[in-house]
Amino acid sequence: MLSKVFRLVPALLLLMAVARPAAAESGMAIDPATCLGCHSNKVSASAFAASVHGKNACTSCHVEITDLAKHMKGETKVHKVRCERCHKKENSEHYASVHAQKDVMCADCHTDIHTHTYWNKDKRKVVAKCIQCHDKEAGYRNSIHGKSVAGGNMDSAACNDCHNLHAIKPLGDPKSKENREFHTKVCMKCHADEKMMERNNVVTVAVETYMESYHGKNYRLGFPEKVAGCADCHTAHGVLPAKDPNSSVNPQNLVATCAKCHPKATPLFTKFYAHGSHDRVKYPILFYTFVAMTGLLVSTFAVFWVHTLLWMFRGFVENREKQQALIQGHEEHHVPDGHKVYRRFKKRHIFLHLLVIISFLLLSLSGLPLKFSDQQWAKFMMDHIFGHSANAGRIHRLGACITFVYFFSAILLSLHFLFVRKDLKGNWLQRMFGPDSLMPNFRDIKDVAGMVRWFLFRGPKPTFERWTYWEKFDFIAVFWGMFAIGGSGLMLWFPEFFGSFLPGWMFNVATIVHSDEALLATGFIFTVHFFNTHGRPEKFPMDFVIFNGQIPKHEFLEERGDQWKRYEELGITEQFAAKKTSGVAYDFIVKAFGFCAVIIGISLTVLMLFAFLSGGSH
Repeated sequence: MLSKVFRLVPALLLLMAVARPAAAESGMAIDPATCLGCHSNKVSASAFAASVHGKNACTSCHVEITDLAKHMKGETKVHKVRCERCHKKENSEHYASVHAQKDVMCADCHTDIHTHTYWNKDKRKVVAKCIQCHDKEAGYRNSIHGKSVAGGNMDSAACNDCHNLHAIKPLGDPKSKENREFHTKVCMKCHADEKMMERNNVVTVAVETYMESYHGKNYRLGFPEKVAGCADCHTAHGVLPAKDPNSSVNPQNLVATCAKCHPKATPLFTKFYAHGSHDRVKYPILFYTFVAMTGLLVSTFAVFWVHTLLWMFRGFVENREKQQALIQGHEEHHVPDGHKVYRRFKKRHIFLHLLVIISFLLLSLSGLPLKFSDQQWAKFMMDHIFGHSANAGRIHRLGACITFVYFFSAILLSLHFLFVRKDLKGNWLQRMFGPDSLMPNFRDIKDVAGMVRWFLFRGPKPTFERWTYWEKFDFIAVFWGMFAIGGSGLMLWFPEFFGSFLPGWMFNVATIVHSDEALLATGFIFTVHFFNTHGRPEKFPMDFVIFNGQIPKHEFLEERGDQWKRYEELGITEQFAAKKTSGVAYDFIVKAFGFCAVIIGISLTVLMLFAFLSGGSH
């Protein structure tokens, strides 16, 4: 017994030297050495002195012990230590945590309260604490994160990096927004840190490519509950490199991993590049697809925007010249019955054009926020116009269905034009390249050259036949667009079906094609097409012919003089005279609809331009 006391003396002296100032300062009369005289069998004096609490007196925590005599007689009731007296921040975080809800208190984790040392950012100590209870999460210790932390890499993810130290929130319903967001948000915290990834030789392409995917865009828009997050593919704790046979993303395990969300996934389906980029070496197919689509987009806009600007300026000059001629007393060329109305389109053509407008607006309004998901206006539209990205998806698919309706209707009308109509002469080949056809022919080359000469003040403005070259381009673009946008859209709409016979990387290709072709279509329609039909000086603010199918004779002669001349030679002009003009109510409603469509289109164009100028996703 005496030898035990002698061994305890140095530790007691050390404890007295450390704790005495704190005890005196707090007014505590009981010396820690006195306490250890009885409790040395439970508390090591040297360990306590070296602990994070070593500078405190025993009564700093056991505040109810104020009278040593009463305590020794057992007359003082000893309560559980209230850590919150000192650890206010930690307590406030713990109070709202899932641990507090389940009655897991400070001492349940900090069982070594008398020997506890400061963790000094050593994540190994955190892991050691957590696995005292969460030993079932053994997958973490064998994961790439767990092994790295155990090896001393403090950049690697430990329990606290994802779940925090004390503010541990409940995950709640596995399908809830908060739960689904957690699956990705905590991973981004480290993997989006370029400096951290660089010093650990980890590339950030995973974050970049995820955010550009359908899953990532929904996550960024604030709707993670409908898409896969990082942990859904890589698991929450057992994250392993793809080459590891036990990894959830190992090629042998991918079907099971994908099947969690896509029950009919096949080995072909799993060929999808989850983090495919435009890297020419790693993903040559995606690289060249991107280059081809970008080239198509840039070249189309370059040609037609120059065409639009030249036309805008030349049309403005022409209008000024006409105005000056009137001021000087020169009368315009008189057209007999110039305001007599003729029929240009039939009701079925008007109806199909209305379908085109409706479907295009639905597709644009619901698709652009997803494409530019990093923009505040995109998030606003998803939240306040659609309410949810799933609703936007439904509207997008409705627009797609309407598109298929007018596309197949256009094919039926084309077949009727080529093989059925009795009022047209010639065989189907002659009809296809005749003056009433929308198929491009040699005359269009002449018309283009004539317009360029007019743009450059080198010749008169040409007159046209039934269809102009820009109208034919619009019509042909519908067919190209259906194969590009429609085909890729169907693949993305029904991935499991197409994944049963197509390799998964085709979805990566389809995403690029669908996105860029949609951007081309919306940009073209809302700028070039709107100008050609409504914005050019001759027609501003709107050409109403597509809504009522009627055109006055003086416009007919000015714009399509060659068509009028052909009709006169055939003696059929009066067959196209309108029996009556469209009604006031109809004109008001449809014209209001037309102006709304133009305003929406221009607004979306401004938002797209803003997104590109601000460095938005593209």
